[in-house]
Amino acid sequence: MMREMRSTVFVALLFTAAAMSSGCSYNRFVGQEEGIKTQWAQVENQLQRRNDLIPNLVETTKGIAQQEKDVFGQIADSRAKMAGATTPAQQIQAANEQGAALARLLVVVENYPQLRSSESFNRLMDELSGTENRIAVERMRYNERVQEYNTSRRQFPSNVTASLFGFKEYPLFNAPPAAEQVPKVNFGKGTN
Repeated sequence: MMREMRSTVFVALLFTAAAMSSGCSYNRFVGQEEGIKTQWAQVENQLQRRNDLIPNLVETTKGIAQQEKDVFGQIADSRAKMAGATTPAQQIQAANEQGAALARLLVVVENYPQLRSSESFNRLMDELSGTENRIAVERMRYNERVQEYNTSRRQFPSNVTASLFGFKEYPLFNAPPAAEQVPKVNFGKGTN
């Protein structure tokens, strides 16, 4: 009788200890899952920042570069026409074209004391680099939270709680196979 009572007390204590540790594990899992969701939102936030920022910077850079290219191209064309002009009419026309091209250059220089394309390209490269670094940091933080959660989920006695309450494994953020390819930045050369 005494032995049965001790066995019953032992089982009751064991059950109580398991229930208490299970409750602690449950709360920890809930907190970790919320941390994972929050961190994933940060990854998405940085991805959205990239989607909003980079195309606009690329288009701005292309626009400035195209404006400079157009003005300098017009000047070069007018100089070539002037050099190739053989009649007074051709020389007058070439001189007028050259004057108009130089006037456009003066307007650009007045509006932009420094021609800006190299500055724009440098800013674009800085923003690309900074944005990709931000995304990499947020991905790393997400993976750290997932790793912490998945490790807790597999450890004893937490694995019992995880199984009992259906806590599933979260995936790590792995780079896709295409990430092994060198990215290409296109500034519109050969495109419309």
